Amino acid sequence: MTRKRTAILISGRGSNMAALIAAAADPSYPAEIVGVVSDRADAAGLGIAAARGVPVQVVPRTDFPSKDAHDDAIDKALERLGAEIVALAGYMRLLTAPFVEKWRGRMINIHPALLPLFKGLDSHRRALEAGIRVHGCTVHFVTPDMDDGPIIAQAAVPVMLGDDEAALSARVLKAEHRLYPMALRLVAEGKARMDEGLVAFSGFADSDANAAAVVMAPSPLRDEVDLEQLARITP
Repeated sequence: MTRKRTAILISGRGSNMAALIAAAADPSYPAEIVGVVSDRADAAGLGIAAARGVPVQVVPRTDFPSKDAHDDAIDKALERLGAEIVALAGYMRLLTAPFVEKWRGRMINIHPALLPLFKGLDSHRRALEAGIRVHGCTVHFVTPDMDDGPIIAQAAVPVMLGDDEAALSARVLKAEHRLYPMALRLVAEGKARMDEGLVAFSGFADSDANAAAVVMAPSPLRDEVDLEQLARITP
């Protein structure tokens, strides 16, 4: 098996980055993490990646006169790594259209909401303010518009009575750490690809568990919430 060379872009703590690195530690996983690139030298994820033997590089925004110049430098870093897939894991900067177009169909992102709901920042706060009962996370292909690309996979979590932003965020983050490695696997195996603005799925056997996962997503309810308790306390 030829593993797809995958680079990760981060700006902060890198918890989803760590989940991808952990998944790729299995030699049978179809993606190999070849490097982590950050736009911030103080990103905590850099230390985590380096401790796990993954090459890291910082490309600071402040070193470049424009977004185009900065994205060009990021692109060159990815080329040096020989990246075939780019995974955004808390990369907190909108990418320019030429950069996105170059990596079209080969760049994915995870967002802490069930897109197309709650695009952008503060998704957990906005979900609570909206009074929704189901929240979650989405992995999608990246397009020039923010959080607007075709959806690869989603995972849902309940919004519990009494949740605050921190509690809901923590529940969603657990789902993210399970969903992102699954979605990257689908892309690296060629089972999920971007096709005319949508995601096309192929290559699943009838018995393939991943086929169900594409629709159902990993269920945090199974392991973390008692269903009878949920029925009692959720309006």
